[in-house]
Amino acid sequence: MRRRADMTTETRCWVDGAARADGDFPIENLPWGVAERPDRQGEPRIFVAIGDSALDMAECAGFGMLAGLAPRIEAALRMPTLNGLMALDAADWTAARAHVTALLTNGAHSIEKHARRDAVLIARASLKMQVPAAIGDYTDFYASEFHATNVGSMFRPNQPLMPNWKYLPVGYHGRASSIVVDGTPVVRPHGQTSATDEGPPTFGPSKLLDHELEMGFFFGGAGNAMGNRISVAEAAKHLFGCVILNDWSARDVQKWEYQPLGPFTAKNFCSTVSPWVVTLDALRPYCIPGPSRKEGDPAMLDYLRWDNDFVVDVTLEVLLASAAMRAAGTAPTRVSIGSFKDVYWTMSQMLAHHTSTGCNMRPGDLLASGTISGPAKENRGCMLERTWRGTEPITLADGTERRFLQDGDELTIRGWCERPGLPRIGFGECRGVIMPAR
Repeated sequence: MRRRADMTTETRCWVDGAARADGDFPIENLPWGVAERPDRQGEPRIFVAIGDSALDMAECAGFGMLAGLAPRIEAALRMPTLNGLMALDAADWTAARAHVTALLTNGAHSIEKHARRDAVLIARASLKMQVPAAIGDYTDFYASEFHATNVGSMFRPNQPLMPNWKYLPVGYHGRASSIVVDGTPVVRPHGQTSATDEGPPTFGPSKLLDHELEMGFFFGGAGNAMGNRISVAEAAKHLFGCVILNDWSARDVQKWEYQPLGPFTAKNFCSTVSPWVVTLDALRPYCIPGPSRKEGDPAMLDYLRWDNDFVVDVTLEVLLASAAMRAAGTAPTRVSIGSFKDVYWTMSQMLAHHTSTGCNMRPGDLLASGTISGPAKENRGCMLERTWRGTEPITLADGTERRFLQDGDELTIRGWCERPGLPRIGFGECRGVIMPAR
């Protein structure tokens, strides 16, 4: 097996696909997920992705392979969701990851030659992935200045950003019950729409269905008691890990309903997440200092200021394929490419602001960045921006045009981190096929 250049013999991973230069899941990643294996249907378990395989943590525990971990960690790894692990602290997360690393490399604790290796390490492609946590609450933010400015300029050309936007991370409470995992079909929603701002509306299937390129991050740790805040400096201790998120949006429904209280049914019908949660431990080598403020920007209030704040440099790619393209085996068309570093508000600031009122967070709560866009046209993170309200359509590889998403379209988001001298680590895929309205 070809080795990664930055690995020593002592830390070589022996799992197929783990050393592939363009792979998402090398030994430096080890993301957590929840899935059903084909021989244990109806029994979701925690897995760790490695190369082309996944390590079954419940099975490992049954064979004594988790010996040496604190009992609370082993108990959490036997659960059918990641909530128990998320409820532990950052030191426990690091310990669990270190133990898995030892199992998958050729050191003294390796399972490379263990008699039950094939029982605990199975093909990732055979798994039926699940939403990785029981999500109690979901909050979606609006953290990209490029996105907020683009959308604002379409509807409020004289004032693209609202006066409060650079003072606080704007967000809204989404719908946790309609969060689904990669590959789940997306049914076109019905809703009220109106051709004019004054109405009257009609009711029917949305004609302007859109995607939103986002990153999500799971809250971890013991949580804060109601009435207590989490400071921006403490927030990183509660960032369990990140997923790709697509907040599907019905733009015509949104346009009619969003005043005065913001998004509601235009966004409550479906949000898709990638199934593997990439931990903050894995992402740290790819973190860079938090975004700097431009001349003329207002000073941050003290509760949002942290000198060591950071963003994660994740490259994000959006691909689109029509049903005809998939039938013909035609490669999907790239719609956009951007980066999670192009946000104005950091994960730490979003979490600190969320709890600034004393709002109590719980393990497994999901927060999302909002649409991630960058400075160039190709960096725009949704069809609304990319086609500029449909006036600049995208041409797909089969010659058809798209202003918004059509039935049968499959939209895929991929994400990965790269840096000179470090391996590539990825998030897998976040996909959905648009199904006709019911």
